[in-house]
Amino acid sequence: MYKRAILLAFFASLAAGCTTVGPDYAGPPHVTVPTAFKAPTTSGGYPAVSPWWSQLDDPVLNSLLDRALGTSPGLAVAQARVRQARAVFQGERANQRPKGGMTLLAAHARLPSGGDGAQASSLDLYNAGFDATWEIDLFGGRRRAAEAAEASAQAMEASLVDVHVSLAADIAQDYVNLRGCQQRIALTDAAIARQQRALELIQRRRQAGAASELDLARLQAQLEATRADAGPLVAELDAYRNALAVLLGQPPGTLDIELAQPGRVPLPPAAVAVAEPVALLRSRPDVRAAERTLAARTAQIGQAESARFPRVTFMGLIGIGGTHLSDLTRLDDFVALAAPQLSWNFLDFGRNAATIEKANALRDEAEAQYRIAVLGALRDAEDALSRFRQRRITVATRARARMAAEHTADLTRARQRAGTATLIDLLDAERTQINAEQGLALAEVALTSDFISVQKALGLGWTNSNPP
Repeated sequence: MYKRAILLAFFASLAAGCTTVGPDYAGPPHVTVPTAFKAPTTSGGYPAVSPWWSQLDDPVLNSLLDRALGTSPGLAVAQARVRQARAVFQGERANQRPKGGMTLLAAHARLPSGGDGAQASSLDLYNAGFDATWEIDLFGGRRRAAEAAEASAQAMEASLVDVHVSLAADIAQDYVNLRGCQQRIALTDAAIARQQRALELIQRRRQAGAASELDLARLQAQLEATRADAGPLVAELDAYRNALAVLLGQPPGTLDIELAQPGRVPLPPAAVAVAEPVALLRSRPDVRAAERTLAARTAQIGQAESARFPRVTFMGLIGIGGTHLSDLTRLDDFVALAAPQLSWNFLDFGRNAATIEKANALRDEAEAQYRIAVLGALRDAEDALSRFRQRRITVATRARARMAAEHTADLTRARQRAGTATLIDLLDAERTQINAEQGLALAEVALTSDFISVQKALGLGWTNSNPP
């Protein structure tokens, strides 16, 4: 009893004297945005994407994105990686606790005679036992491992959010391009119809001797040129449909019927609430992932340093049994073993030092990657906001240019019918009108694309709720 008390007191003093080697993580470097890393954290479940696309007010786009967040294979890959990282964290936490097991043994042995004429004998053996081991974390190696695993799991969660944001942006971008392509095809078809009617009029006038063969040839050439522009647009439209189907985890062609009906290009709201980039960058998932990776690498330094110090493991065994099956019921007759073990790999010829140096280098790399992530995020935000502001001006300018071109074309047609304008004048006016219509359509697509880029650059994907 006295010896047991001494043993317990010894291990209690060891546990009380436990320390944690290695540097404590004090946050990322301040770089340019001191608080950019303080993105919301998650506690179970998967973080969801904030539905910024609802501002575009397009039911078809909303439906596509709702389905994609549940069926995208790329998202499934990221979710599986999060589960893996969380499992590693749970395993490292469990490694800090004792390990125990139970064994049941039933054996029959035949013993030789010994060569002196005695008969061979047999022996039965029955045993039930419980064993346990516990490595006392004197220098915090296990704690650092759990700390690193937790930070790595949080980095994976941030990467999952980044996949969410990127997936939503890619789908929205392809959808906007598809609608823009449909609009340009409709404008091209309308231009072909106008030119076809004009060609028929010139043909009648040519038959009446009021128009020349040159006029007929020029109008025919412009009509064929406009028709030639329609072919690439149809192929581009098919490519966007296929891209959307794949992003939803479906075979190409699946969405052809659903997206066959042309629709308008969804435009951003007249007023878009955007705070300062420095404040909104706090929610950038890639910055959050880089910061959590830096935290994990810092903890791994302590994990590597703990290998330089002694390890104390406590092993225990309790068992009952004997040569008869009934011996398993004799609970007062048991075998007990308690064995502390001290191990210290002090003669490693620099292996531990090399491991620690590698851990420090990985930590320095993670810090540099964090700096790159912050600076890249700042650049993305500033560039996206600048393009979005200028694109609004461009759209307004294109709209005025289209109105002026339509008015000029109408006046030129009237003058051409009255004989005060030539066919060349009319062809130039209609070509200008077509270019102005196509230019406005492209500018509207670019405006919404820049709106999408703003959402992605500012990392507007964090919520604390679970996705559908």
